[in-house]
Amino acid sequence: MVGIDEETIKRVYKQLTSSWNERNAQGMANLFTESGESIGFDGSLSKGPEEIATHLAPIFKDHPTAPFVTKVNEIKFIGDNAAILRAIAGMIPPGESDIKPELNTHHTLVLEYRENEWKIVLFQNTPAQFHGRPELVEQMTNELREQL
Repeated sequence: MVGIDEETIKRVYKQLTSSWNERNAQGMANLFTESGESIGFDGSLSKGPEEIATHLAPIFKDHPTAPFVTKVNEIKFIGDNAAILRAIAGMIPPGESDIKPELNTHHTLVLEYRENEWKIVLFQNTPAQFHGRPELVEQMTNELREQL
């Protein structure tokens, strides 16, 4: 089937994180299916492109959000029409030059192929704080620094 390859899935993820980095709420929202869900770093749940854009717009307007630095770790295809992407991400706060380890996160995307394009069904942004295991925070931060 046309469209089933890892590079295409990576491109969707890159569009998602680039839209975040550009503070483009509508750009992010347009990547989701009509019933797609986004679970933010703080646990906020938004469903569907309209709600996702509505949730993100004031965040981008009122807060100097930090850009993502990312590394894709794994892509799994589930049949011909679904895929899961797992990545790690860090952030460099505005005015700083290094990744802030407390903001490290795991990104999980579930994507569906329909009408000749891949769309996001679920994006989950889970904090990677590794309570009591600072060596894992350091390891993840160093992995992300290699992407700079």
